[in-house]
Amino acid sequence: MNSYSYVARREVYDMKKTYEIEVDCAACAQKMEDAAKKVAGVADATVNFMTQKMKVEFAEGNTPDAVMPEVLKACKAVESDCEIKF
Repeated sequence: MNSYSYVARREVYDMKKTYEIEVDCAACAQKMEDAAKKVAGVADATVNFMTQKMKVEFAEGNTPDAVMPEVLKACKAVESDCEIKF
């Protein structure tokens, strides 16, 4: 494997993060996932009610520090008592 391929894979890896969440039901988790996917700077998001985890893949050029407050805001708009620990 050449170093260029390694760097490209590392950059992609660094753009994904997993967060602990608090959500009351599977339907609410789906609402949170849908809301997170609509936030600018999010390439993809998944919410797992059973594990109480949210995985977020950030779009190129975006940082978790800049995007996650907006993700929380969007999630709270659809499920006011949800929490994301970041």
